[in-house]
Amino acid sequence: MNTSVNNSLAKKVPFDNENMVVELADGRTLIVPLAYFPRLLKADEYKRNNYTISGGGIGLHWDELDEDISVENLLFGIGDNTVQNPEKSHAA
Repeated sequence: MNTSVNNSLAKKVPFDNENMVVELADGRTLIVPLAYFPRLLKADEYKRNNYTISGGGIGLHWDELDEDISVENLLFGIGDNTVQNPEKSHAA
């Protein structure tokens, strides 16, 4: 059984109240808590479901939410890496 991370492609992304369910082309299903991705957690149902699968299945994109998620990162358990309140640095 080949479960290579490099060959893991998303085919569908349904949601429930607390989770994003990523159905992979190889038959596996990833259940990821929405708490890992604050933009998705705060979004309404319409915006959550308004995604595109990018790169032939390697990524997920929500244009309205400015959210991009790598399937590979999901497999490694990596959530949102966005800094929530970044301090602006000023060049001297």
